[in-house]
Amino acid sequence: MPRLPITTERLALFGTLLATFGELHPACDHWAQGSKTASRKRLYGEGLVHADGTPATPDSTRPTMTTSTLGRRAVACHVASYTAVQLGATIAVTRAFGYRITPAALLAGAAINAGTHAAIDRGALLLWLAKKTKKTGYIEHCQAVRLDDDGTVTREVNGPGTAWMELDAALHRVIGIGAAAVTTWLTTRPGSR
Repeated sequence: MPRLPITTERLALFGTLLATFGELHPACDHWAQGSKTASRKRLYGEGLVHADGTPATPDSTRPTMTTSTLGRRAVACHVASYTAVQLGATIAVTRAFGYRITPAALLAGAAINAGTHAAIDRGALLLWLAKKTKKTGYIEHCQAVRLDDDGTVTREVNGPGTAWMELDAALHRVIGIGAAAVTTWLTTRPGSR
């Protein structure tokens, strides 16, 4: 089979990667991510807790960590599952169409998505960007109201149905464009194969 012109090959690979990265993001955030991970990944604080998130008492014999450590562990767990699904799907999709991405390119794209995903999902970067772009009003306005089992009504700033979640998804998709472009360029540059 004759090789495609380089521009056609690049555009086809870029489109495939963009679709794979973009369409996998909601599945990884809402299906692959566990409920406990989702609720803990934005935890900050110096208070001591157990691995299950319960507060530690001074006489506790179980191992403890700071609340921030628990939050970092939760986001690391989420990013690990996200990255595994992304890598597996990217390899499966491209190979199903008879194409092989170079390992360095595959890992570069995954690293871009993983590193930025962790930073965004931890929360501080998203809030900083929201302040810089004057989106904090949007976050404050578009919150969700939740009804607890006991009938207590609470507001949630960053769960499903919030502006936070929309801004989060938009950032991940924009970064996916860059990750797809880098992966494409590294795979198709002269001398890469």
